[in-house]
Amino acid sequence: MTPRMEEKICKFFLWVIAAVVLLALILIIGQVVSRGIVHVDWGFLAESPRQGGEEGGVFSSIISTVYLAILSLLLATPVGVGAAIFLTEYAHQGKLLQIIRFTTESLAGIPSIIFGIFGFTFFVIYLNMGWSILSGSLTLSLMILPTIVRTTEEAINAVPHSFREGSFALGGTRWQTIVKVVLPPALPGIITGLILGLGRVVGETAAVMLTAGSALGIPRSLFDPGRSMSLHLYILAIEGICMERAYATGTVLIITIIIINFMANLLISYRRVNFRG
Repeated sequence: MTPRMEEKICKFFLWVIAAVVLLALILIIGQVVSRGIVHVDWGFLAESPRQGGEEGGVFSSIISTVYLAILSLLLATPVGVGAAIFLTEYAHQGKLLQIIRFTTESLAGIPSIIFGIFGFTFFVIYLNMGWSILSGSLTLSLMILPTIVRTTEEAINAVPHSFREGSFALGGTRWQTIVKVVLPPALPGIITGLILGLGRVVGETAAVMLTAGSALGIPRSLFDPGRSMSLHLYILAIEGICMERAYATGTVLIITIIIINFMANLLISYRRVNFRG
């Protein structure tokens, strides 16, 4: 068999695998959306759930999800991006750096329930924050931190070293080089990492249930409990309360994630065009 024939066979199998994955995604999303979109209306979006979710809508869950997502990103982004900058631009290569990277990768693979138990023990009980948006956001920020660190590292390492050398040759300091030369072309990759983290926050259930609680009301402050959309969907489905509303909640959740990814791709494309220009 010639190398060209082997390449064609491998390419064919890759196309088949991609088609299977795409088909599975379409089937899953199609089933949820087709059964849920008929129950999504303005009343469903504008009303808070009542009677354990049997009545009302998902307004309070949307608000809780937004609070958790924004606060988690605000907490995790400076730490994650800062750690990645230090590891790539300042830290010396050695055993310690290898241990830090290994630990970061290991944290990314830890099940979310472990983070939930830690958050419940430390934030909810030990620090006496109770079930609250703040406890949930702190826990979720720890969950997405490894993802942000690793993706930011990869984005920064992808910037050619000639960019840095040119900046140093013109008299730029290391910090000026990082801020004005390295980070702009790395920004699309950094944003991708943030979107991955945001997707995990929006879709998380176990950690949210153990730290943010599952209250149906709208959280008035960071110290009030709240129920995210994914947790609301889980409770409706697992307890068989109302499958129509469960599918409707899943539809809203899917549409929300699609909108987030669409806006992120627009921002990434805009940054790339401006950088090239």
